[in-house]
Amino acid sequence: MGERRISQTQELLRFIKESPTAFHAVESIEKRLSEHRFERLEEGMAWKLCPGKGYYVTRNGSSIVAFRIPNEKPKQMLLTASHSDSPMFKLKSNYELTAFEQYLKLDTEVYGGTILSSWLDRPLSVAGRVILHRNGCFEAKNVCLDRDLLLIPSVAIHMNRQCNDGIKWDPAVDTVPLFGKADQKGVLERLLAEAVDASPDEIADADLFVYNRMHGSIWGADDAFFSAPRIDNLMCAFGTLLGFCEGVPAKDSLNVYFCADNEETGSSTKQGAGSVFLSDVLDRICEGFGTDKRRLLASSFMVSADNAHARHPNHPELSDPINAPNLNGGVVIKTNAAQHYATDGLSSAVFREICRCANVPVQYFANRSDLRGGSTLGSISNTLVPVATVDIGMAQLAMHSSYETAGTDDLCFLYDAMRQFYSVTVRSAGDGKITLETPKVPDKTERT
Repeated sequence: MGERRISQTQELLRFIKESPTAFHAVESIEKRLSEHRFERLEEGMAWKLCPGKGYYVTRNGSSIVAFRIPNEKPKQMLLTASHSDSPMFKLKSNYELTAFEQYLKLDTEVYGGTILSSWLDRPLSVAGRVILHRNGCFEAKNVCLDRDLLLIPSVAIHMNRQCNDGIKWDPAVDTVPLFGKADQKGVLERLLAEAVDASPDEIADADLFVYNRMHGSIWGADDAFFSAPRIDNLMCAFGTLLGFCEGVPAKDSLNVYFCADNEETGSSTKQGAGSVFLSDVLDRICEGFGTDKRRLLASSFMVSADNAHARHPNHPELSDPINAPNLNGGVVIKTNAAQHYATDGLSSAVFREICRCANVPVQYFANRSDLRGGSTLGSISNTLVPVATVDIGMAQLAMHSSYETAGTDDLCFLYDAMRQFYSVTVRSAGDGKITLETPKVPDKTERT
């Protein structure tokens, strides 16, 4: 797996670099789906779906559902859910701030639960989308200023002798990025217009974010680790996409890939996992083929994929004593008594068997019982699309830092598990009973 883990990690790092925001992540996913001959659909148009073909549809430019129509009437659905957004800073509508008539700063607010200190003293820039108003039409267009443009400077230790004793960060003061000199008002708007081949007066509005410009890096003895911005959750979005495109679906299997925006802020948006986006797409598919969606959901399975906390090498006491994964240890099954993760005993057992057939090791994560953890997409999406669901992730360090770390073996494990998952046959044999057939999936080289 040595050469493969490096090449696949390099491919992931390219995907991350292409995806500074959720808008760009979906654009990057679209490009890869198009390379696999998936056709784009529009929600506002009629759909003509053909057996054996793949399609995708986006909402808000930041969420996407892709699916492959089976050759026979669908009797099961295999679904992965991940998310396209990551914690960062969002520019406010009026974003130009001056400091004592000398400096120009950008007024921001925190998006998601980021580690604020990790954004200081490193190259940053601006990306997102601008809304162009031309000939009576408002059109969203992605934009990325691909240059070192901003920086959030630390306060020198000589001016804050307690800086190593712990600081309470104020996002309205401590993490405001420096952009230029005070006389450079209007420069950012001109740069944005130039990047999308428009004039500044054609920009009607924008959704803009500050993103970390640092390149990803493979490092460590035997290249065991890699670090990059936005590993949470672009690693899972990418790994599940590879498995979706490369799996060998059963003749009656509706295979679906769902990547949603706004997980970091609760998913309760028109394009989030708490919306009807996924349910609407499934309704249209089932209506087109005369399929009873309720019966289809009964013989379906979802893998909700969102990264997991690795046991920290310097602070193992922060993890559960035995339900704590390690980097390069395999796919992580996540459980929570309050159902912040959707995994239950039945879904865990089914998924473990899928991983066994793919020769993928499995680890477990649960929060230390006296520490509050996070949540993810599985239980949220299940309120509208109720299917047997397992919540998984890949172990990582420094989650929600602007620069995170994971293991190079683990992307291969995720890819192998997802390729196997998208090839299985599942059936409901009654409430609490699932039958599973796991065929041998040929290597990619064997299929080509």
